[in-house]
Amino acid sequence: MTKIRNLADLRKIKTEVQRKNSLREGGYKVCVTVHMGTCGIAAGARDIMRVLLDNLEKSGRKDIRATTSGCLGLCSHEPLVTVERLNEKPVRYALLNDEKMDRIFKEHVIGGKPVMEYVLTEGMDTED
Repeated sequence: MTKIRNLADLRKIKTEVQRKNSLREGGYKVCVTVHMGTCGIAAGARDIMRVLLDNLEKSGRKDIRATTSGCLGLCSHEPLVTVERLNEKPVRYALLNDEKMDRIFKEHVIGGKPVMEYVLTEGMDTED
C-alpha cells in the first residue's frame, strides 16, 4: 500500500488509477498517444499518426488504442508519442520519424520492449 504523505502523493495515486482504468475500458492492453499540439503537427505528428494507424490496421489487433493529445510543452522534442501498456510505466518517445515509429510499434507496442534509444522519459510526470 502506498503511504500518502502529501497532496502530491494523492495526485500520483489518482493519476495512476485513472490511467489503468482508461486502458481497461474497452479491453485495451496498450494505449498509444500521439501528441498533436500545433508544434507537434508542425514537426510531423500527422505522419507519425498515419504510421501508427497503418501499423495498427496491419496488425489486426483490437486491444490497442490510438489517441491524440495536445502540447506537452516540450516543443523542441516533437514529434512525441507516449506508449502505455497495462500494468507498466508509460514511456514517452521524442524526435520521431516514420522509421522510428515503425520500430516502436513492432518492438514496444506489440513486443513489449521499449526502444531505449528513442525514450525521453519513463513513468508518470508526477512520480518521485
